[in-house]
Amino acid sequence: MNTRLTRTLASVTFALAVLCGLLFIGTGVGHMFDDGAVCVQTHFWANASLADDLPIGEGVKASSSATRLCQDSPSAGQRAAGLGGELPWLLFGSLALLLFSRLLKAVLLQGPFTDTVAQRLSFLGWFVTVGTPLAGLVVGWSQSWLVGSMAPIVGSGPTVSGPMVLVLAGLAAVIMGRIMREGVRMREDLEGTI
Repeated sequence: MNTRLTRTLASVTFALAVLCGLLFIGTGVGHMFDDGAVCVQTHFWANASLADDLPIGEGVKASSSATRLCQDSPSAGQRAAGLGGELPWLLFGSLALLLFSRLLKAVLLQGPFTDTVAQRLSFLGWFVTVGTPLAGLVVGWSQSWLVGSMAPIVGSGPTVSGPMVLVLAGLAAVIMGRIMREGVRMREDLEGTI
């Protein structure tokens, strides 16, 4: 096992987790004290060409392609929904990287084929499997609510956005963690019989 590479990867992963966490905090604080416009992308009017004839709310500006809506003086709810489009993925990324860093530290301290490593791999897998659609749902709901608040006639339902292929990676990690756990038990049983 290449411990230098694993140690470097664990350090880089932890640094990235901290960076994502700082971005999460900085983005949240920055947007809450920002008095600028809140904007959202929509594909509802993807074929529209004139923004003047669209049924948008008062104080809302639409881009010439009518796929970007901006509210100049947003309400607190609109500002929070604008944050809901960014913050869930930053929080998810930070926590996933932190869990991966802890997994690598366990590999360094105890070796790759231990019960602790198998448990941490399974936990990381479940976190990714459940967290990906959850973060995507929060982002999709925030964006659809924001579009509905700027263009009340549209009223689109919540959607799930983001890389849903991560669910497959999470399930693969859960399965690998389960296989590793069974392998650890078999090795312990074998060592007990010898």
